[in-house]
Formats: sequence, structure tokens, C-alpha cells
Amino acid sequence: MGPVLSSRPLIGVTTSEMRVAKNVEPTPQGEPPSTEMALGLSYLKAIEAAGGLPLVIPPMPLAAIIPLVDRLHGLCLSGGPDLDPVAYGAAPHAELGPTEPDLDRFELELAREAHGRDLPILAICRGAQLLNVATGGTLFQHLPDRTDGTVDHRQTAAADAVTHLVDLAGGSITAGVVAATEISVNSFHHQAVDRLGRGLLAVGWSSDGVVEAIEAPGKSFVLGVQWHAECLAERPEQKRLFSGLVEASQRYASMPTALAA
Repeated sequence: MGPVLSSRPLIGVTTSEMRVAKNVEPTPQGEPPSTEMALGLSYLKAIEAAGGLPLVIPPMPLAAIIPLVDRLHGLCLSGGPDLDPVAYGAAPHAELGPTEPDLDRFELELAREAHGRDLPILAICRGAQLLNVATGGTLFQHLPDRTDGTVDHRQTAAADAVTHLVDLAGGSITAGVVAATEISVNSFHHQAVDRLGRGLLAVGWSSDGVVEAIEAPGKSFVLGVQWHAECLAERPEQKRLFSGLVEASQRYASMPTALAA
């Protein structure tokens, strides 16, 4: 049994994507269509099962970020659509997918504020890319231009199926958390890390050379993984990512500065 609710660290989870009203299918006897935020429940279940108290974060005015982070003990940056390349000063690629610049703007500032405070962060798929951009890095906008096709980074298999391996650097924080230097993962991404952000280190790669894991060695707990660990959280090594986030968030919550906030 996990800790009682009152002792669980509060972990914010960013919105995966926004769905505009014209694309929302109304349910019978439900509310009229409106713009909605979408987030898979698997993120929340994985955090809750690891002992955290997840809180879904909608996009809000930038002025809300500081009072929000004042109350959080950890942050999970979730997956979602492509990032708008304007965020790292690049022109859009012809194959760029749909982007949500307003969502990007809010989540980039949220990530910067959390990172600056050394709030524990677990960044997943788009979240790892967003963490990289938030710290000054860039992305490959269309991964097929950069790979040899030997690894399928947009698998057609189910989300809980693993389809390729990731090699993790021995001695890295990530390898220590998952207790392995090789891990089987799923893959659902169109973009990937190119130039690393300030203070970040690449520590995981697929066999075609794509960066699959990043971390911030100078921080207490800042990990980014390119795969969707939340869909694999029944696997012990993947569950450890969420346990690591929760444990780091518990430590953060016990710090005098966190208690004062």
C-alpha cells in the first residue's frame, strides 16, 4: 500500500494536446463541443501507483506559472504533438506535424521555471524534446531524414508493446534509476533531440544513433526519455522511472524552501 494521500508529493502533469471544438465529437446528452485538453490516464495512473499525487496542468497565462510551481513537488512533462520550431529559431520543415504554439509557450516557461528551481522532472517523449528546447537545445523536425530506417520510431504495434532497444550509458543517473544499461522500449515520435540544451547530457541511444534519453547531471532529478514509459509502467524497469520521480519529489517536499512555499 502506498503512502496516505496527505503525505504524497504533488506532481504536476502537463497537457498532452489541445482539441479544438470543431474536431470534438459530442457525446449523447453531453455538453456542447468546446476546446478541450487531452491527456492519457496512463501518466496519472503510473504516478499514483508509484506513490505520487498527480495534478493535471492546463495551459494558463504565464503569470500563473510561479504560484503554480510554488505548490508543486515534482513535474512530469508529457508527450504530444510536434514542437513549433520557432521556439528554437528554426524554419518549419515541410513534414512538420500540427503544432500548438500557445501550449508550447506555456509549457516551455513552466519547464524553465521548474528546472531553475531544481524541481524534480521526468520528461516523456515530446516532454523530453520540450525540456531540451527549454534549456536552449534544438530538434530534428523530421526524423526519417536523419535515420537509416533500421528502427521504427513510429511503431504500429500497441502502446504497451516494446519494439526496440535503448542502450544507456553506464554510470548515468538514468541507468541507475532503471537498474539497467539496456532497456526495451516502445516508440511513437516524429522528432528527436539534435543539439543538446545547456546542462543536459545524452545518456541513451537507439541502434540508429537517435538520442533516446537525456539527463541533467547537475540537478537532483531531471530525466528525459523519448519512449512512452507511462504505457509500459507494469514493467519493473519502467516503473522505476516513476518511483524515482516520486522519491525525488518527496525529498523536495521535505526541504525548508518547499515547506515555506
